[in-house]
Amino acid sequence: MAGRINDEDVKAVRDAVPIDAVVSEYLQLRSAGGGNLKGLCPFHDEKSPSFQVSPSKGFFHCFGCQEGGDTLTFVMKIDHLSFSEAVERLAAQAGITLRYEEGGYNPAHQRGERIRLVEAHRIAADWYMEQLATSAEADTGRAFLAERGFDQAAAQHFSVGYSPQGWDHLTRFLRGKGFTDKELILSGLSQEGRRGPIDRFRGRLMWPIRDIGGEVVGFGARKLYESDNGPKYLNTPETAIYKKSHVLYGIDLAKKDIAKSSRAVVVEGYTDVMACHLAGVTTAIATCGTAFGGDHIKILRRLLMDNGSARVIFTFDGDAAGQKAALRAFEDDQKFAAETYIAIAPDGMDPCDLRLAKGDDAVADLTEPRTPLFEFALRHIVGRYDLDTPAGRAAALDEAAPVVARIKNSGAQHEVAVQLAGMLGILDTQFVVKRVAQLARWARDRGGRGPAPDRQQHGGGGPQQYGSAPGPAFPRGPALNLRNPVFATERELLKLALQRPELVSPAFDAYGLDEFTAPVYAAVRQAVLDAGGAESGVPDSQDYLIRVRETAPDDAVRAMVTELAVEAIMLHRGVKGVDETYAGAQLVTVRRRAVERRIREITGRLTRVASQGDPAELVSVQNELWVLQQYDQALREHGASAL
Repeated sequence: MAGRINDEDVKAVRDAVPIDAVVSEYLQLRSAGGGNLKGLCPFHDEKSPSFQVSPSKGFFHCFGCQEGGDTLTFVMKIDHLSFSEAVERLAAQAGITLRYEEGGYNPAHQRGERIRLVEAHRIAADWYMEQLATSAEADTGRAFLAERGFDQAAAQHFSVGYSPQGWDHLTRFLRGKGFTDKELILSGLSQEGRRGPIDRFRGRLMWPIRDIGGEVVGFGARKLYESDNGPKYLNTPETAIYKKSHVLYGIDLAKKDIAKSSRAVVVEGYTDVMACHLAGVTTAIATCGTAFGGDHIKILRRLLMDNGSARVIFTFDGDAAGQKAALRAFEDDQKFAAETYIAIAPDGMDPCDLRLAKGDDAVADLTEPRTPLFEFALRHIVGRYDLDTPAGRAAALDEAAPVVARIKNSGAQHEVAVQLAGMLGILDTQFVVKRVAQLARWARDRGGRGPAPDRQQHGGGGPQQYGSAPGPAFPRGPALNLRNPVFATERELLKLALQRPELVSPAFDAYGLDEFTAPVYAAVRQAVLDAGGAESGVPDSQDYLIRVRETAPDDAVRAMVTELAVEAIMLHRGVKGVDETYAGAQLVTVRRRAVERRIREITGRLTRVASQGDPAELVSVQNELWVLQQYDQALREHGASAL
């Protein structure tokens, strides 16, 4: 059984790997003000960025789906790792050697399964590359690449390798590296043979498939020999680390340029990606043995940030199969906020062949967007009908109008409907426009009331039903309007206590739970108290935040802690910055409201006691009321100095 990772080493890993560096490997981040960064959430679909990262605090939080945590939490969620696997991955990146308690450290047995499978793929990729570079048998593979315009430097840049024709060369090599037969089978690098595991890939050119973080998770293998009875391309089977619908070949190389240029080029094969990148089209990516679909769109959307000017260009062969692939891509067109285009070379060549025949400039020119994908789809539909006859035009309209009706943007829908009328040769443009609008309306009606509206982002306290959160960590009740000024001020004070504890301590630590009227805020106040108070966060705020999260009683309170730790502090008009004056104002406001509530309670009690005629109790209540009123006056006149 794996030992527990030493706590000091876990902290060293957290400190060594900045959260923004990790998150930016998976999505594009932009400034959100106040030192924070924002991007499209990788954990749910959204059109505007509500995912925020605080590099100074080491936390992330999504104001849409409420996912949040530190660097380790992000890696665990995004790559479906256990805690120890996430620590081990980041430790490897940072060059930190981990110590394991309860039995010491044994790399062969104590690493998580995913870490082991990824390591096996990394070693295999290096071994395949060495075979291509040095093995005499790999002449066939080198010739294949050379015929397509790829030299040894290109092969190395894309980590292309070669798998020998023997039965178990790689299997024996990985066994020598300490991998078990079970791990080799689980990885997909080996398969069961008559006498034990044998290599899955034999006598093929090997393209390593990397995830968006750059780790090898699978391979694409191209047949080289006529004696090979397998398919032309053979991919890694579905494994714990490889899902073909969740990976895009070349995404690790293209992601930064995709994010920077708000543009992606989708091609059909590994050599097409290579040709595009070598021709200067460094935003090219490809699917791996499957059609381009919804999960691929999610990957691209996070990089494109759903920028209104973003563009996705699909290149397909000009044959029937290429047209079919283009139409499949169009089925998901409306899942993009980006504009989608199709690029087909006039002679039907793919980018690899085009580069060989006409050079790099021709490839770059091919990928310049010209034909919108919806226009290609409509022309394909319209082209199947005889438009010289009224019946043909009517039939074409019946099939094409629903396609246009799917366009969500009403302005674009109207414009395309006008184009459709021109394609069909229908002079009454308004007839086509009205037909499309009618179909769109019917589609909405059939959908009932439609999806629930997006959860409102609440930068200064947004409405949210915390009563439905799992676990009875705090009192339950009706949905709270956290835009209420009382709650908003409590929220600001808690943000200060988490983000700038030096501005509110030690006064904050003397505040009672009853001074926070929103139950979830009272629960956060308790978590701060249990973590040692705000004063304990002054020397090391990041470590302090981790303690607060760990002391939170359940996931709902932990989510609120990260939300408050990441959310920008709301400065009112005329306030110059977050300083002691601003913090003091929040402390005083929360305290004064608590005092006012108590005054109202005592006033009501005074009325009851007066009617009961108990002189001693009446004097006691009057004295308590007088003290509270004097304290309230002191707070009004002297502010934070009266706390």
